[in-house]
Amino acid sequence: MPIYQAPLEDYNFIIDDVLDTYNCYKDIPQFSEVNREFMESILSEAGKFAEQEIQPLNQLGDEQGCRVENGEVIAPPCFKEPMKKYIDAGWTQLSESPEYGGQGLPYLLNGAICEMNLSACTAFSLYGIRDGSIAAIEKNASQEIKDKYLPKLVEGVWGGPMCMTEPQGGSDLGLIRTKAEPQADGSYNVTGTKMFITGGDSDLIDNSNSIMLVLARITDAPKGIKGISLFIVPKFLVNDDGSLGERNHTSVGSIEHKMGLNGSATCVMNYDGAKGFLISKENKGMAAMFAMVNRSRFLIGQQGTAAASVAYQNAAQYALDRIQFRSLTGPKNPDLPADSIIVHPDVRRLLLTQRSFVEGSRAFNLYVAKLFDELEFSQDSARKKQCQSLLDLLTPILKGFNTEMGWESVNHGLQVFGGHGYIRENGMEQFVRDSRAAAIYEGTTGIQAMDLLARKVLATRGEMLQIFTTEINQFCSENKDHPAMGKMAMELQAATAQWLELTMEIGIAATKNPDDLGAASVDYLMYSGYVTLGYFWVRMAKAASDKEKQTPFTQAKLQTAQFYFDRILPRTATLEKTIQAGSASTMNMNAEAFVL
Repeated sequence: MPIYQAPLEDYNFIIDDVLDTYNCYKDIPQFSEVNREFMESILSEAGKFAEQEIQPLNQLGDEQGCRVENGEVIAPPCFKEPMKKYIDAGWTQLSESPEYGGQGLPYLLNGAICEMNLSACTAFSLYGIRDGSIAAIEKNASQEIKDKYLPKLVEGVWGGPMCMTEPQGGSDLGLIRTKAEPQADGSYNVTGTKMFITGGDSDLIDNSNSIMLVLARITDAPKGIKGISLFIVPKFLVNDDGSLGERNHTSVGSIEHKMGLNGSATCVMNYDGAKGFLISKENKGMAAMFAMVNRSRFLIGQQGTAAASVAYQNAAQYALDRIQFRSLTGPKNPDLPADSIIVHPDVRRLLLTQRSFVEGSRAFNLYVAKLFDELEFSQDSARKKQCQSLLDLLTPILKGFNTEMGWESVNHGLQVFGGHGYIRENGMEQFVRDSRAAAIYEGTTGIQAMDLLARKVLATRGEMLQIFTTEINQFCSENKDHPAMGKMAMELQAATAQWLELTMEIGIAATKNPDDLGAASVDYLMYSGYVTLGYFWVRMAKAASDKEKQTPFTQAKLQTAQFYFDRILPRTATLEKTIQAGSASTMNMNAEAFVL
């Protein structure tokens, strides 16, 4: 049976010592009373819930799976009671607006809790994620729509799936065929099919409703993405008093039989003249969607961290317990027939690669969650603008890099177990299966890479990138003589300078051959990710070193930081070479030759 322990000490260290969150929140009136004691108490209770209520569902939910009966989803039965407990305890309401029943607490808090829940059982947690839909409605819909739908969404009793992808279009939203016909009462009749819809329907909450956010094309709208609008299409129509009315013309066509996440219903949704309600303006669906997508991509990026975290915990414990062979430097446990495998350098390589990613990406995630808070509530207009630029730049890095490294990390965890990792009851193979989708949905790594390089970096002439690299360089310059991490800071500065140089090289090459941009994009994203995590590792190393009292926790933090700079950040040297190789060897082969 796999284990999971909420990493509370790490959260508290990052939030307070690394990000200096509480000093920052003093300047935000909504959070002025948020302090360390308050945050730690909530995180502690959330950790208990994740460990005691959610984690036991992981393997059982995978075994029970989902099914469709009479056009509706039957979720794993074991999920039902814990979901009721989760909603009754108010966990869905933490960071949402008090205007609609939320508690108005920092999104940073929500980010940390989300990681814990995803680590404990990803499939269960996906049913409870509706941040993106709430954000899209709150920022774009009429007050009437907000008042009608947001309270129940915030309470958690109504689901809020995002319905974008279609069979013929995949991630190319310009190919959407779902149509919306205007009606005399101001509504629209929506007709079409969506697929890959996470939590499109479920029976987890009695008398629930599915408030689907659907991209569709209004009759006679322009072709491509310029003609897309965003609609609310509820499973049940909602009466003026908030009660559920008649069943709308929506149905679940089927659910996908997947490699992993078997407890999460991935639905094909059919709309047959279903009544929909416009969000924002006609043909402005893509703009409205971005509020939804940015939150969703952040949460999917957290899946990479969450999967790697639980895989690491189990692999580390196994490495301490598993007895195999003797240490290369002589017996460490002479009273036993062999030493634990933790003594072997390659096992340590696997574990420290996992750990350096988990803790580095966790700091990255919480930094981004804090940016969401500052963007929403800061009183400083210049800082709000800066936060928006940083979020635009960092979101594709976080989503793409974290999910790719999460996949690498869970595979390392399985490798530590050896043959036992391949056996179902030990749980490691499920972590591998469940983590793979994160690098695919909400935009594949290739899509994130093109978004980063083409739209966020080159299209802005590097303005967004300069904001972030200036922050990195300033920190490194201020700490280049620091006894514990000065050398790391100088190494990071060098990698950051090369990041900027590579950006210029790609931009110049792309003007001559656009394929050079596409060929470099994923390598560029990964390079960006390694440098970004390097930044958070130097910040963590400084915070750990500056602690008045050194503990096993701070010592391990410094040792992991050194490993990252010795063994992980140097991967950028290889990426530099592949980026500079251009596109010729990638594009020269005739298409027909790929099937020979």
